[in-house]
Amino acid sequence: MGWASEEFETIDLGDKHLDKRAVLLAEQFSANATKSIPDACGGWAETRAAYRFVDNPSVDFWKILGPHIEATEQRMRACPVVLCLQDTTTLDFNGKDIDGLGPLQYEPQRGLLLHPTYVVTPQREPLGLTDSWHWAREFRQSDGARPSEICESQRWIDGYERIAESAASMPDTRCIYVGDRESDMMPLMRRAAELGEPVDWLVRAKHDRALPDGQKLFSSVSAEKPIGQARFHFRPRRGVKARDVIQQLYVKRVVLAKETEKLAPLEATCLICREINTTEGVKPIEWRLLTNRSLSSAAEAAELVDWYRARWEIEMYFDVLKNGCKVESLQLRTLPRLEVALALFMIVAWRINRLMRLGRNLPDVDASLLFEQDEIVAAHILNKKSQPEKPPTLNQVVRLVAMAGGFLGRKSDGEPGAKTIWQGMERVLSFTEGMRYIRAQPETG
Repeated sequence: MGWASEEFETIDLGDKHLDKRAVLLAEQFSANATKSIPDACGGWAETRAAYRFVDNPSVDFWKILGPHIEATEQRMRACPVVLCLQDTTTLDFNGKDIDGLGPLQYEPQRGLLLHPTYVVTPQREPLGLTDSWHWAREFRQSDGARPSEICESQRWIDGYERIAESAASMPDTRCIYVGDRESDMMPLMRRAAELGEPVDWLVRAKHDRALPDGQKLFSSVSAEKPIGQARFHFRPRRGVKARDVIQQLYVKRVVLAKETEKLAPLEATCLICREINTTEGVKPIEWRLLTNRSLSSAAEAAELVDWYRARWEIEMYFDVLKNGCKVESLQLRTLPRLEVALALFMIVAWRINRLMRLGRNLPDVDASLLFEQDEIVAAHILNKKSQPEKPPTLNQVVRLVAMAGGFLGRKSDGEPGAKTIWQGMERVLSFTEGMRYIRAQPETG
């Protein structure tokens, strides 16, 4: 089978045939990430088997995602520091006939909200998922209120608690909870303190809180003398050109909430990162970060800047999930069926991102660590390259895969992104399947 058999090693759906089908579907979806389920399965018999699988009452979201979570935690244990990224995205199924969906930004729009915990190393190697929330909002009543008493912001606190539970089983790994502005919540910080902060937290500040001494948070920190600088290359994004960034770092330990009869004082460190020396017409990059950690040097502060910058990886993951795997095109009639397919595609999206990052971060390792020999051969044939005498490196094969997906591979192009990799993987795996089919045919005369 390949990568999926290793990732699903501990799967147990109560039937070995179901276990094998889960592995096969993951392989098929990975090989045809942008295609519909019938196109990915390649025939009516396989398509029917896929639909029976997602409709089987013995199969659900957590039974599919569970083995991947176990594999992710195993990878985490091999790392001294891991970043546990959390964020929320919407899955828009408007116009799809699927029971169990709810409204999104506006009442007639149908879909789900998805809030996973996506774990990467400080070097941005994707390790996988360790948790995920998804839910459909209830429809508003005639008075405009929603009937449910569920507080959606609770997902940030529950996410921290799940990371803390995982951290207890990996004493040699330091886990860092990383969130954007929506996670700037006093209840989250309080809960971390109550648990003894088994997981460090780093969130982007949204609220310019009033401090107990009467000052405002951001102006109080900005009045401090800069502790040092952070330097990094800002990669180009939509509407923003690439550039080298220098930020001044302002650090202050503050009391966000003073002691009361019922609550202990809540302390945190605020780090303001303010870009300097920008050219005319360029908006300076400024981040205001909060963390439970105390910072004593510019190096420690700059390290937190790098950790926060890694939060972009979860945005890339969402992009692959929605635009690469096209999960919003799924038409599976009921929410339980949709959840099973979603779990499979969430794992596929992680693998695509992992190939991209490892190709950049570990370019010289043997390609056979992540690619099967037939896939390596196919990547060379599709690019009209002769097979190398020595085993190719991971970066060499990843670039060939991306070139099959439209990456030009010029020196000025840098390293390939996730989009050309997933497009290239479709061609490479399709070609590999053809090679294996021909090989399996009996020889004639």
